[in-house]
Order: sequence, then structure tokens, then C-alpha cells
Amino acid sequence: MEPKAARLRRGEGPRGEQQERPSGEGNTKKDGGMDLVQWTRHMEAVKTQLLEQAQGPLMELLDRVLWEAVQSYPPQGGPVPSVPPDSSSKAREPALGKRKIFIIRKSLLDELMEVQHFRTIYHMFIAGLCVFIISTLAIDFIDEGRLMLEFDLLIYSFGQLPLALMTWVPMFLSTLLAPYQALRLWAWPRAGGAWMLGVALGCVLLVAHTAVVCVLPVHVALEYQLPPASRSVLVFEQVRLLMKSYSFLREAMPGTLCARVGEGTQAPSFSSYLYFLFCPTLIYRKTYPRTPNVRWNYVAKNFAQALGCVLYACFILSRLCVPVFANMSREPFSTRALVLSIMHATLPGIFMLLLIFFAFLHCWLNAFAEMLRFGDRMFYRDWWNSTSFSNYYRTWNVVVHDWLYSYVYQDGLWLLGGRARGAAMLGVFLVSAVVHEYIFCFVLGFFYPVMLILFFVIGGLMNFMMHDRHTGPAWNVLMWTMLFLGQGIQVSLYCQEWYARRHCPLPQTTFWGLVTPRSWSCHT
Repeated sequence: MEPKAARLRRGEGPRGEQQERPSGEGNTKKDGGMDLVQWTRHMEAVKTQLLEQAQGPLMELLDRVLWEAVQSYPPQGGPVPSVPPDSSSKAREPALGKRKIFIIRKSLLDELMEVQHFRTIYHMFIAGLCVFIISTLAIDFIDEGRLMLEFDLLIYSFGQLPLALMTWVPMFLSTLLAPYQALRLWAWPRAGGAWMLGVALGCVLLVAHTAVVCVLPVHVALEYQLPPASRSVLVFEQVRLLMKSYSFLREAMPGTLCARVGEGTQAPSFSSYLYFLFCPTLIYRKTYPRTPNVRWNYVAKNFAQALGCVLYACFILSRLCVPVFANMSREPFSTRALVLSIMHATLPGIFMLLLIFFAFLHCWLNAFAEMLRFGDRMFYRDWWNSTSFSNYYRTWNVVVHDWLYSYVYQDGLWLLGGRARGAAMLGVFLVSAVVHEYIFCFVLGFFYPVMLILFFVIGGLMNFMMHDRHTGPAWNVLMWTMLFLGQGIQVSLYCQEWYARRHCPLPQTTFWGLVTPRSWSCHT
């Protein structure tokens, strides 16, 4: 029987039938096209490229199937395990729901950027930044007769940044030393009063650590009147360090206490705790999957993109928000003006949302993950495809969602005996909404519960109304419409309140004056 390769060279199919050659320019060498061998190689290259593009989503699907298979396999004569073998508190941990499993995987945008169509969307955003820069230069040249970019808003926002960084040092040192030393005091194999003294000293260390992390940044921000961006550095680090401290104690303490009585493993090493404080996750593990090397060009690229997003946000605020809201509080309040301002703020609001997502959840976290060779880069999922707010909340920020799911939702169910899932979910919304409102209050310097109402009240209702059973494209359109409107409300109301507090300062500082929105009564 004639070999298949010889038949292919003559243009026959695998079974000997004559194949039709491609028409047009690919018909003959004589016409300048590709012969059959070149065409075959071309199709092999196309096949390889398609397989590479499909590898990421396929690997994520297989990882999910594997995890579900592992979770659904019960041991002989026992319940489904909820903790992996490296934990020493199997009988004492809440056996409710899944436990975070870390595997090596890339961020979703890194996979999508390998497709030319998605890179084009990224290029469109870069072109938008170029247009903002060109428009700024053109307006300055027409109005002032000069070509110069001004970064007044950027310089103001990051004012006193060295002071914020100096404040971060004792916050970090407190987090580095106090929780770990408290755990060691609790783990010492002493009996009676000596161990109780160690427990008391550990609790004192944790109280001191909590006081430093909670009180110091608030005092510095108020005493020195830090601007918004410098305050953001402090408040995000404050929340991050507190969440990491809790996760470390929550994960390591059961095993450490069991080690005192001869069960389980010893206390975690200091190096693993130090690595955890810097790696981009809020769930403590003794070890994480690691990549083989560091791509420093990838690190530099992500930091450069994060800086570009900051510049982009400053251009959006200075060109689309400041001219609209700077003098709005000087005009009489009207429903028409409020509605128009919200509609005007929807576009810059959604731009700010996308920039925060890309700058922090993708660029910043991936840069630190690459420097630390942290393997699991799933910091977010495809939240843009969500057809329900419940799915959006789960996929927008996976890092924070994992912490809330593990330590608020699952532990809440454990405390309630596995019942009242609605109450546990409500607890997640309440904790998340309060922390979000605290962050806004800290950064802006005033209390205006827009985020609390949007997140806890409206967002909570949407979470139960727009559930996962709604999967049609119309629901995705509805979700994006709600996001546009929500961002417009936030940008409009917070900007109005910001300028109202500058145009109408209080003659006397009172509690009700601090918590009452000034934009409702300021019309100078």
C-alpha cells in the first residue's frame, strides 16, 4: 500500500481520493501561491495557535472539574473532607463548603491579551489616553499660549506621600511581629499558670497591634490633613494588614494549639509568614505554588501600566469632573441639575471603575506575584460577562471574595450550625459594605453613606433579585446599565459633597455637622 505522505504530495487525500487544490493565489507555485506542503504547514501552525489560545480556558475548566471531583470524593466511612492534609485541625475546623486551593494559573487578561482582537481593545484605551493628552495640550495652547502638561491634581493628590510611607513602617512592623509572637506564646508546651501567662501576653500583643494599625493612620491623616491619594495608601494597607493578620491566626492557631498536646504540626515558620505578608493573597498557607523564575520585563510592564492608569484617572477627573462639579454647589439645588449631573458622571464613573480594576487587580497584583514567583494569578474572573449581581460580586475581586467566603460566610455558617445561609450571606454584605464605606470616609475625609446604601441596600437586593438562574444576554446588558448608573451616582454625589465642604466650611465643628451632607444646604 502506498504511503500516506506520498499520496499527500500528489494531492490525494488519506484514502487515495483526489483532493481539490485551493483556488486563487494558493493554487500553484507558478502563480506565486503556496504549494500543498506549504499549505499543510500553514494549517498546522494555525492549529497550534488555536490550541494555545484555548489552553487557558480549558485548563481553568479542568482545574474546576478536578477540584469538584476531589471535594465530592468521601473517605471510607467518613464525611467529605473540607481541609487538606497539611492542616492539623481536621476535627476542629468548620466542615462547610469549599476551601481555597492554590494552583499555578495565569490571570485571565493575560490569556485574553494573546488574542489580537482583545489587544486591539487595549490599544483603544491607550489611544483614548493619547487623545486626553493631546486635548490638554491643545486647550492649554489655545487658552494660555503654551504647550505644557500640568499635573496639579496629581501633585495635590499624592502630597505628603513620604509621611504616609513613614506611617506605614510601624504598621507593617507591628503586623510582622505581634501576630507571630502571639502564636509562639500560645504554642509553648507549658502547663498551668505559665501557659495562661503566655496566652495573656499574646492577647496583649494582639491588642497593641490592633491599636497601632487602626489608630495610627487615622491620627496621621487627621492631624496632618493628608490628601486623598496618600490617605488611600494608608487605608488600603491598614485593611490589608488587618485581614492578613486575621487569616494567619485563623489558619495557623488551631494546628499550633493541637501541637501543644502532641497532635498536629508545629507553628509555621517566620519565613512563610513574611512571604504571606507580601504575596497577593489574603488566605494564609504554609506554602504556595511557585513559578520557576521572575520575568522582570513583565514586572516593569505592569508597573508602567499601573502608572499610566493613574495618569489616565487624573486626566478624566480634571477634564470631565472638575469643570462640572467645582461650581455646582454655588447654584440652587434642583432635581433637574442633580439628574443631569448623575447622567454626566456615568461615563467618567465607569472609566474610573475599569481603571481601578486594571491598575490594581491586574497590573499591581500581577507585578508583585511575578516578583515573588507566586503561581496562582486568579485575582479576578470574567466579571464583565456576569448576568447577575451575585456572580459579579464573586468574580470582580476574587482576592477579597475568598477572604469573605472563608472567614465570614463559612465561619458564620459553622457558628450557626450549618443553617441560616441567608443570614451568613447578609453578614458578608454588611461587613463588605461597612469596610467600603470606611475606606471612602477615610480617603475623602467626610462621612456620606452613598457607598453604604448602594452596596448594602441596593446591592443586597440586586444580589437576591438578579440571581444565577438569569443567564440571557439581556441580563448582562441590565447589569452593565446598573453599573453605569451606580458609578454615576457615586461620582456625582461624592464630587458635589467634596466641593460643598470647601465652599461652605463649618463655623463650628459639631458631630452632626460632620455627618450631615453639606451639599444639601451649601448654595453660596
